[in-house]
Amino acid sequence: MSNTIELRVFMDLVKLFKERNWSIPMLVNIENKLTGSELITMLNIPEKQVEIIFINGKAFLPSNAVIKPGDRVALVPPGTPGPYRVLLGFKNKE
Repeated sequence: MSNTIELRVFMDLVKLFKERNWSIPMLVNIENKLTGSELITMLNIPEKQVEIIFINGKAFLPSNAVIKPGDRVALVPPGTPGPYRVLLGFKNKE
């Protein structure tokens, strides 16, 4: 199995990735499983800029997310419009 995850971002985080010349999606090497908070720190993204982390299509708070090599991951910032919060399944994660 590969030691990479496929990482995508949305909304304001897209601007950050473009400023850093990072591709979307971006392949990120990880040795072992890590938490969402650890991934955010590893990427040097302020934690307040990530509200929800999707792992293989399921929504998690960053502190509850466990990411393993091979996962598909998406970072979602605060401010996602109301209807999408319900459709994406993270309205009640707070």
